[in-house]
Amino acid sequence: MTIELLVLGDSSINRMVESVKLAEANGFDKVWLADERFYREVYSCLSIFAVNTSRVKLGPCVTDPFARHPALTAMAIATLDEISGQRAILGLGAGISGFGELGIVHNKPPRAIRESIALIRELLKGGQVDFQGEVIKFNDGHLSFKPVRADIPIHVASNGPLGQRAAGAVADALIMEACGSVAEVQALKAEVVRGAQKAGRDPAEVKLVARLNACVDNDGRAARDVVRPGVARLLGRGSLKLATAQAQGLTLPADAVASVGPAPYAEGVKPYLKLLPLVSDRHVDAFTLAGTADEITEHVIALRKAGIDSIIIRPLASPGCTIDDTIRIFGTRIWPAVEAATPA
Repeated sequence: MTIELLVLGDSSINRMVESVKLAEANGFDKVWLADERFYREVYSCLSIFAVNTSRVKLGPCVTDPFARHPALTAMAIATLDEISGQRAILGLGAGISGFGELGIVHNKPPRAIRESIALIRELLKGGQVDFQGEVIKFNDGHLSFKPVRADIPIHVASNGPLGQRAAGAVADALIMEACGSVAEVQALKAEVVRGAQKAGRDPAEVKLVARLNACVDNDGRAARDVVRPGVARLLGRGSLKLATAQAQGLTLPADAVASVGPAPYAEGVKPYLKLLPLVSDRHVDAFTLAGTADEITEHVIALRKAGIDSIIIRPLASPGCTIDDTIRIFGTRIWPAVEAATPA
């Protein structure tokens, strides 16, 4: 099991680099940068991360096949792999930000993701490719340089069953946001197994990764309050498909959600703050990693036993602390305790 860091490009380059270096020094295995409009450009930043680190793997979490053609993604990730000394990893998903502003329609995301992976893998081999998919097309071309590696790991991010099955069929790993409950892990695993078996793959080849907002504090309630607005947004937007949320009683009343109304993605949590009184600690614990170090350790152990192979944290600062404090505590206290309790 590994611990991984998600960085959002909302800080200066120097500030992000310091956090990335800290993560590497504290045992993190991978560093992902959100490819989210309209923050700092993802591959430029990842290249800077690469020259300031030596061990962690680096990649976008996640890029999509609509705002950037998969052939351009192949070009970019192969370049990052060369710069980083073969440490590039690729996160691919349907994407959620910037489509309205860019006038882009995302069509048949699960199919587009499958076709994107097929095209990217062919281009990384270095030969001539003609690809005529249902959604993705590439007309008899090639990369004009030889990629260092053809087998750059590809992670698919999806909260829906079709995308999860697609990951089982063609990806190296599946990333699911807000997958913080044992029940949700079990549902996720079932879909990935279904996709893998249909494709004739061993399901064990596909790693399961939970992407979770994280905050730690000696006062567990204070830590949960930090991530609570994000949970309100998650439940208020209803954009993530959570297979077990309703059965676990973790949805919000429909009239409360309707009272917020549709809000542009770029407005963040603000439109959803009126839902905060409805967001209990039980909601928070199901969709995030928040609480004391001991509470989070037990939470991660439960997810590991349910089948999660890696955790991606987006660290948030508790009162009186910094994001770097969260990174440090996860790396030096929580993760060693998890590894000790769940040996390979």
